[in-house]
Amino acid sequence: ITMMSRGGAKAASSLLKAARPRLFSTATTSTIRSISHETSHLLRPAVADLASPSGMSGWIWTTRAPAMGGVRFASTVTLGEKTTTTDANPKKAENESSTGGDAGGNKGGKGIASYWGVEPSKITKEDGTEWKWNCFRPWETYKADLTIDLSKHHVPTTFLDRLAYWTVKSLRWPTDLFFQRRYGCRAMMLETVAAVPGMVGGMLLHCKSLRRFEQSGGWIKALLEEAENERMHLMTFMEVAKPKWYERALVITVQGVFFNAYFLGYLISPKFAHRMVGYLEEEAIHSYTEFLKELDKGNIENVPAPAIAIDYWRLPADATLRDVVMVVRADEAHHRDVNHFASDIHYQGRELKEAPAPIGYH
Repeated sequence: ITMMSRGGAKAASSLLKAARPRLFSTATTSTIRSISHETSHLLRPAVADLASPSGMSGWIWTTRAPAMGGVRFASTVTLGEKTTTTDANPKKAENESSTGGDAGGNKGGKGIASYWGVEPSKITKEDGTEWKWNCFRPWETYKADLTIDLSKHHVPTTFLDRLAYWTVKSLRWPTDLFFQRRYGCRAMMLETVAAVPGMVGGMLLHCKSLRRFEQSGGWIKALLEEAENERMHLMTFMEVAKPKWYERALVITVQGVFFNAYFLGYLISPKFAHRMVGYLEEEAIHSYTEFLKELDKGNIENVPAPAIAIDYWRLPADATLRDVVMVVRADEAHHRDVNHFASDIHYQGRELKEAPAPIGYH
């Protein structure tokens, strides 16, 4: 087996030397040595395992799916694309060949993908039409649970609970003063803040898991899911409310202050941080309820739902802004429950990993 491994490595080196003028005309010696080393590393386990049936299947798998193992070697040597073209404009064809065309709206994207073997996946909907979103995939979409209890409220009992509650209440006053009845812009601002806690909590739990060499009970994923869901709310309302320059500036300021404040708060007391987010989500439910009232009164035009919202929440094709606000409000109610639940776990003197995380609980 050792002799076969050495023989495989020598054969690979010989092939690379023979192909050097054609494939690596612009490569440096160090680059060729690096690729040769990677080649021998890839061939060694494959040749060593040829004596067993499982080894043969592993070799076939590597050949069929070069993107999963030995990406650079497979994509550079075995996946080289032919540049022959019949374009009437040779100069244009040469430019497209050198840049690799346009993949996913990025100049030269195809060339980069073909070199590294990371080809963009082609996904279609159930009706056969092309899936046009790169920011999320069909398996990340869902139907919102509109039956969730919107009236639930955690009554503050401890000092930290009261501190979290009145902190959120104090933040509502300047928000009401600034946005008045402009609920579209209000929702946009709300989501730029609401998407921060899940990311901060998930990041800190991730680092804690690495330091302690322990699992998180799924809470990293649950909190990052929350952050992503809130961000999708923002992507939706960006299509409805076009923020002015001073509103964008305000977002930058608020996010910078809130991120650092919540980061420090979570380090000091996770139970306070989660309780505060729970109350923030209760305020979000109230804001979206007022949004719905304005829509029903006709004070805000009930425009068609953005295409991104229709696909993300699996809404009907004729969905409206009111439908979007309904599903977003339901999401906020779920986030309320998750964060109050997380805070209660800490209040019991336990760590989040000791209780299963509500993954997928939107």
